[in-house]
Amino acid sequence: MEKRNKIIYWIATALCAVGILSSGLQQILKTKEMVEMITHLGYPIYFMQLIGVWKILGVIVILIPNFKLMKEWAYAGLFFVMTGALLSHLLCGNFGVKEILGPLFQTIFIITSWYFRPADRKINLAN
Repeated sequence: MEKRNKIIYWIATALCAVGILSSGLQQILKTKEMVEMITHLGYPIYFMQLIGVWKILGVIVILIPNFKLMKEWAYAGLFFVMTGALLSHLLCGNFGVKEILGPLFQTIFIITSWYFRPADRKINLAN
């Protein structure tokens, strides 16, 4: 069971990291596609770059060992960013496959990675 959980953790974490890192880089670099998407949602361009930096920092924290409390915050932040993206698209009437499935799957990967993370990446609560 332990080996299965580690495999699930690393697959979910890798998918999460690749997806969020790539979108974070696109946001920092202000690619045409990201600029069009963020302006369509009604957000200013600087918000996109801010979110991009937070995404990259969150992925780094999740991937490096130790920093257990910081990992909890990174997972929470990425969860809020991706659910916020999903809701933004839905509320603006963006029902495209990419606009909905991207944030939805990233949210699933974040939750799965958090749930299956090994004991050495969890905070140990003392009684």
